[in-house]
Amino acid sequence: MRVLSSELNDHTGKTVHIQGWLHKKRLLGGLTFINIRDRGGLVQVVLSDKQEVEKLRGLQIGTVLAVDGKVKAEPRAPGGAELHEAKLEVLVPVEAEPPIEIDKPLSHKPDNLDTLFDNRVIGLRNLQEQTIFKVQAKVLEAAREYFIQNGFTEMNTPKLLAEATEGGAEVFKLDYFGKEATLAQSAQFYKQMMVGVFERVFETNPTYRAEPSATTRHMTEYITIDAEMGFVKFEELLTFASGFLNHIVDRVWEAYGDDLKKWNAQKPVLTKDFPRLTMKEVHELYSKASDTDTTAEEDLRPEEERWISEYAKKNLGSEAVFVTEWPAASMKFYHRKNADNPKLADRSDLLFRGIEIATIPMRENRYDALVDQLKTIAKGDPEHPGFKYYLQAFKYGLPEHGGFGWGLERTVEKLVGLNNVKEATLFPRDINRLTP
Repeated sequence: MRVLSSELNDHTGKTVHIQGWLHKKRLLGGLTFINIRDRGGLVQVVLSDKQEVEKLRGLQIGTVLAVDGKVKAEPRAPGGAELHEAKLEVLVPVEAEPPIEIDKPLSHKPDNLDTLFDNRVIGLRNLQEQTIFKVQAKVLEAAREYFIQNGFTEMNTPKLLAEATEGGAEVFKLDYFGKEATLAQSAQFYKQMMVGVFERVFETNPTYRAEPSATTRHMTEYITIDAEMGFVKFEELLTFASGFLNHIVDRVWEAYGDDLKKWNAQKPVLTKDFPRLTMKEVHELYSKASDTDTTAEEDLRPEEERWISEYAKKNLGSEAVFVTEWPAASMKFYHRKNADNPKLADRSDLLFRGIEIATIPMRENRYDALVDQLKTIAKGDPEHPGFKYYLQAFKYGLPEHGGFGWGLERTVEKLVGLNNVKEATLFPRDINRLTP
């Protein structure tokens, strides 16, 4: 019966059978030490029999092995135990030398990222690299847990659409049996439709944006955590988002706090309800602290996002901050204008450690007002098939509602302490990369 490396301490003094990959090999004082990697981590194996050592001659890291050995407590070994009197069986020999070394931290310097991504298939076998994606999996698990605790229903919406209707970023077009189709820019229309069914819905979905951007913040394919809530006020929506990130952070550090120490990652300092600053206040604070006047701008600059995040951490006790009161002039047609000041939209961006990770607006739920905004803002035709079915949901009754699109990779990037969103992506896609 196979035993995992993480279970060795339960078998001290017994002979066990393990299987995994050869991760590291070294000679010390006439003994050969090898590390075997399995899904539980690493186990150190001590080889004293020359015949067993000979079985490894000419074999490289990645060779798949089965090992039978006696478990002995050893505080210096990975996991606090190791195998002695070991007998090896080579299950899959590997004779090709790997292109990179996986038993030491891999470089994430900007000039090494292409090498990192070109060798992703092998590099992900590095335990420190695995931590990034264990964290990502835990973020998704925690998000789903929080949604379910709060009465949400999970859904899955189409990613092949007849035509781009949402507007904004460029779309990817493709041939669909002789017709033109596009890849979905978001689940926006569908999640609003589903408010009329379940009130609260969420989805974790791939998002496609044909943006010609080669920055540390953008990709052409990424994962969005989409959510929509019916019968909700704007303040309640922001409170929910505060609890959402707090829940994710707590779950990640409970599971992987020790592993994240190898990345020098610090648990984020967060308040229960994140502080809120208006865009006007952000511009004024930044302009006063820098030599740049941004008070007339209708968006935040990347350097402003970084600066105000540091400001919030230092002065407001939180590494997450909401920026509110966005100009209605730049809003989507389905966003809601502020009732007291129609020059503003009921929207907030959530900034976390220097980058926007979520846009959190209220929606216009009144059918007549939405049709008018569709015509005036998006120049859209209510009878167009791309809008017709969407509008049906409103014509037949949708309550006040709002939601968010939350960037998974950006969140993981900032939790781990990386500098590029692509580093938090298994196989990143941007304007220059379609492989591996």
